Amino acid sequence: MRHGKKFNHLGRTADHRRAMLANMAISLIMHKRITTTLAKAKALKKYVEPLITRSKDDSTNSRRVVFSYLQNKEALKELFGPVAQKVGDRPGGYTRVIRLGFRQGDAAEVAFIELVDFDENMLKTPKAEKKTRRSRKSAPKAEVPAEAPAEAPAEAPAAEEAKAE
Repeated sequence: MRHGKKFNHLGRTADHRRAMLANMAISLIMHKRITTTLAKAKALKKYVEPLITRSKDDSTNSRRVVFSYLQNKEALKELFGPVAQKVGDRPGGYTRVIRLGFRQGDAAEVAFIELVDFDENMLKTPKAEKKTRRSRKSAPKAEVPAEAPAEAPAEAPAAEEAKAE
């Protein structure tokens, strides 16, 4: 029985799955975006996000823990260097999974997974300001009394001066 076993086994043994996710994580860190199946992308997201969180604290222990998962010095340098600098202020959600459709050969759902802060297209586009929808009940009542008293005293001295002349 599989009570409480929630993660996707991806049809592989534990060693094969661990090696595959480590290789995919290395590729993601080095290339900033990889294309794979949706199931593997979701599994990789759960695998790599704690490693990126760990990289924000550049200590010897953090490097050793991450190296035990990745086993690649170049990926470690990249992760603790440029990647950690870009995600330093982000509280989480370092990766994005975008579905691409279905693969021709086996109809597997394909997606790409990317590091959020390294997507040049998303960073260049200006953000449109969202207009918040005002409540119809409270907004008009609150605005009318606040504006009316402010205008009345300003007009009164001007009217008195006009009468005096």
